[in-house]
Amino acid sequence: MVFHQELLEIGRRAKQAARQLAFASTETKNNALQAMADALIKNEQEILMANNLDVQAAEEKGLKKSLVNRLRLTSASIAQISQSLQEVVALRDPVGEGEVWTRPNGLRIQQTRVPLGVVAMIYEARPNVTVDAAALCLKSGNVVILRGGSEALESNKVLASVIAKAAEQSGLPSSCIQLITETSREWVQQLMRMNAYVDVIIPRGGAGLIQAVVQNATVPVIETGTGMCHAFIDREADYEKAILIVLNGKAQNPGVCNALETMLIDEAIAADFLPLIGEVLKSHQVELKGCPKTCSILPYAVPAVEHDWVAEHLDLILSVKVVSGLDGALDHIYQYSTKHSETIITENYSKAQRFLREIDAAVVYVNASTRFTDGGRFGFGAEIGISTQKLHARGPMGLRELTTIKYMVYGDGQIVK
Repeated sequence: MVFHQELLEIGRRAKQAARQLAFASTETKNNALQAMADALIKNEQEILMANNLDVQAAEEKGLKKSLVNRLRLTSASIAQISQSLQEVVALRDPVGEGEVWTRPNGLRIQQTRVPLGVVAMIYEARPNVTVDAAALCLKSGNVVILRGGSEALESNKVLASVIAKAAEQSGLPSSCIQLITETSREWVQQLMRMNAYVDVIIPRGGAGLIQAVVQNATVPVIETGTGMCHAFIDREADYEKAILIVLNGKAQNPGVCNALETMLIDEAIAADFLPLIGEVLKSHQVELKGCPKTCSILPYAVPAVEHDWVAEHLDLILSVKVVSGLDGALDHIYQYSTKHSETIITENYSKAQRFLREIDAAVVYVNASTRFTDGGRFGFGAEIGISTQKLHARGPMGLRELTTIKYMVYGDGQIVK
């Protein structure tokens, strides 16, 4: 493959910066993060002006309201992003952590955590990811190459410029944070094959983006997954808890990967519970797509088709199915889950434990909303993404998941006999 010279230069600068950043002290990295947090507040008006251009363009294109809301920044959200950087400052630096042991032959073996190197982030229209990814990579000693979606280009340009300048002024390499502003697919295809310069790619977005990266990249990929999240309402559920959890999972922020997409209801309580929760959801403008039994109980439900059981709606739409108890719920989730987040609402301890054991997902809940699947809410500060794969990292990815290990072995002339 013939690479664009400008892209190759981005890779070269990143690789060179990685050599320096890997050995930056925790104090230097923390000072840079604090400077980045301050710079976001100082440059708020410039950021909001750029974001307004993106939002206007998105609305003119007719993007869904939920997607426009993911794109929009406000003074409050910028303050929240700045605060998340300060939370990363407070987190323990994983670089250099490890353990030491001595073998019978006298060799002293030290396992220690080290940065991955150069991380390429390919993501869609969420400008906060630009800052979150940069902050986590920087604190864990990684250089980051950012390639955001075209919908957030103007916002990302300003955000990346502001935080990169702050990091450089704090003594970090000038190329530790770089943004690719070329939005063509050709550049993305090339970035995914830059094994000489990029150590790992993390895609973050919808199913189409993630699968395109997984299927076409030669650089190793940490797969963040689409969120086909389910809630199972058991016959021994507390109705009040169930209504609050489902409403929160679906309506609090429907355009994110940890939002609820399917509600499963034990057939033993369907006739009693569905009308209660249906009215609540309807009052919050949630459209229900139901199985035949659901539609027979709720006349305003729209008949579901097969696609609705695999759809990440990312909108005020909820698929609803009546199932034959816990076994029916487990079967449905096993068939359709993307292994992101699943929850059971029940007061039965044995059923809760069985759900926890048998569900194969990154995060499994009992009596809690799937919206808690988030690095910040797990105490990781910001997050780089939520991994649904099983190798290297799984679930919300924080600082530790952006490191790997190496072994340093101290000897005194030992040889293999």
